[in-house]
Amino acid sequence: MGKRRIKKWQALAIALSSALLLWYLFCLPRNLFPDAEYSTVVTDCNGELLGARIAKDGQWRFRIEKYDAGREKYYTALIEFEDRWFRWHPGVNPVSICNALISNIKAGHIVSGGSTISMQVIRMSRNRERSLKQKLVEAILATRLELRYSKDEILHLYAGNAPFGGNVIGLDAAAWRYFGRPADELSWSEAATLAVLPNSPSNIRVEKNRDRLRAKRNRLLSKLLKRGHISQNEYMDACEEPLPDKPESLPSYSSQLTDDLANNQYRNGLNFNVILSINGDAAKAGDKTAGKTIHTSIDLNLQRKLEEILQRRSGELALEGIQDMAAVVMEVESGRVLAYCGNAGRERKRGGVNVNVARSPRSSGSILKPFLYCDALSDGIILPYSLVADTPVNINGFAPQNYNREYEGAVPAADALTRSLNVPCVHILKDYGVARFLDGLKERGLTTFRRSADDYGLSLILGGGECRLDEVTAAYAAMARACVHGEGDATALYYTLDALKDVNRPDEIDWHLIRSVKKVAWKTGTSYGYRDAWAVGVTPSYAVGVWAGNASGAGAQGLVGARTAGPVMFEIFNTLPSSSAEWFPEAEDGVRAEVCKKSGFLAGPYCTEKDTVTLPKAAPHSRICPYHYRENGEDVFRLTPAMEWFYRRKHPEYEAFAGYGKNESSGFSDSPMEFIYPENGSVISLPKQLDGSLGEIVLNLAHHDRNATVYWHLDREYIGETRFIHQKRELPAKGKHSITVTDNHGDSITVSITVI
Repeated sequence: MGKRRIKKWQALAIALSSALLLWYLFCLPRNLFPDAEYSTVVTDCNGELLGARIAKDGQWRFRIEKYDAGREKYYTALIEFEDRWFRWHPGVNPVSICNALISNIKAGHIVSGGSTISMQVIRMSRNRERSLKQKLVEAILATRLELRYSKDEILHLYAGNAPFGGNVIGLDAAAWRYFGRPADELSWSEAATLAVLPNSPSNIRVEKNRDRLRAKRNRLLSKLLKRGHISQNEYMDACEEPLPDKPESLPSYSSQLTDDLANNQYRNGLNFNVILSINGDAAKAGDKTAGKTIHTSIDLNLQRKLEEILQRRSGELALEGIQDMAAVVMEVESGRVLAYCGNAGRERKRGGVNVNVARSPRSSGSILKPFLYCDALSDGIILPYSLVADTPVNINGFAPQNYNREYEGAVPAADALTRSLNVPCVHILKDYGVARFLDGLKERGLTTFRRSADDYGLSLILGGGECRLDEVTAAYAAMARACVHGEGDATALYYTLDALKDVNRPDEIDWHLIRSVKKVAWKTGTSYGYRDAWAVGVTPSYAVGVWAGNASGAGAQGLVGARTAGPVMFEIFNTLPSSSAEWFPEAEDGVRAEVCKKSGFLAGPYCTEKDTVTLPKAAPHSRICPYHYRENGEDVFRLTPAMEWFYRRKHPEYEAFAGYGKNESSGFSDSPMEFIYPENGSVISLPKQLDGSLGEIVLNLAHHDRNATVYWHLDREYIGETRFIHQKRELPAKGKHSITVTDNHGDSITVSITVI
């Protein structure tokens, strides 16, 4: 009976011991601070602080990813002040507890708790009332903490969660708020100050307790001197250092980027990378950024230069009613963002929110033209210098004009891009196809084109769609990167970038002759109503994008890409480091072919002047020169009547030929006339006069023979004749109409229109 009772008690003891052991093993939560809210902290490529945003709970609390030996001054001061035997005890120091007990008895009240650093970590994680019972629980949990974590990790937990007065939690936040520097750059005086603060965080208040805080700091410095951690000179210098007066403002570089990250509004995109890691881990698609430490590709030194330039330029433009400006600098090779300013404007508050215009959709103006030129080259629609029509065009009421309101009849495609002529680009887009071009823009990472190709129409190439500065700059950088590496249609890319280097620079005359000037392939854009000014440029190493305007959408006279954004872009380029590659390498994937020197098309049998050049891969499928043909045994060059009518104004060397008979070698119709306006099949909306009445339309015709007489008919009804200048003003009724013209030689042409 006795043996049975003994066994029963043994079993009970074992069960109880096992239960206690299990409780001990699992008593410590895996996450000691599950409810902790963290500030969003943004650093540059070298770990320098760019900016931060306060946590959701209103606390400044920086996430410390791991123990950092660079904070050794603070850790040394902390151990000396709080727990001298920290490196040796198992979480609880009986000697400290006994000493605390004696001190409390002598004082008649609690003056010391005898807590170790490990016990304080447990207390901060539990946030319970201070009592003897809780003290005992903390002691037990502290020993368990020591079994799970190393000493360095426990120091890390303490440093990340200790209160430092007010709404400042954790060492990193405290170092920046009180001393304006990272924790690994603290002086001995600063480290000692922060080591004593969690013991009594109210001592940091400016208006009182200053002497008490200074005394505690100096006593700790004396201990550090006594233990041999600092020299006599270091001790004396540290004692002389002033205490912080009040929390300092945190750095604020690339503030709009920080705002976006704090609101989970920014992601790495196609060709655009600014986030290197989040909380020390590689960034993944869909990662949230709020409350995290985000390591970015921003270079702080370059960021400072960028913001200085934009602040100064923005201040100058504000006098002209231009309030907002943004810029992006990217490294071509990696696609990483090196500097980013979402808005340097002075009047950029909208509803209390800082508008980031770098990622706001804005009318593109002409900034997309290089993509069209490159795509058309790759498809064989044009050749680098093939002539493109520069004549009036009206397609279903869409009647684009060049910036100077003039026409040249025909211009080489590269010149149309270099000079940003609107009408030739519209002709190219019409041939290439709006839908195809739109798909290409989306493939380049431009995410803001969400309407159909029919909705955009041909106006897409002239600012009919909206895009973002960051995405456009990334797309230009991707073009440059592909050209450097010979990827895609490298020859088309090279011709595109080579044409863009010849764009006239602001305030520079004959810049080609200045050897020190960097070669930059660049393009400007100006939206309708002078609302947006763009300038984007690339070199083999860098891409720079600049936008200027008003975030409100208000226009400003003089807001022109070349004048407003262009100078800023070049000033930014001048601050960038030099690179070994001055210009893009000539592509090796092209084909050799003969081209007509006059037309730029593939040379035909009747072309008199030819040249053998390297062309994009699709060039063999391009058109044979349509402007050379044989007439009466002679090889002649002839443009279409409409092209000729404008072309010979600026090209007196152009020889017009009289023969317009049917000729199989010609690519044209046999008519010597061509309507400039309207085109066949046009849908015309009659203009409204000031009094509300409908206005007339101006019919315009080009004729090869300057002396020809032309007879006009509207729906077979004679309406008059013209000579020399062939224009007629008419007010046709709504509905379908035919317009027929006949010259004095009996040649005739007809177009059909619809008036709405």
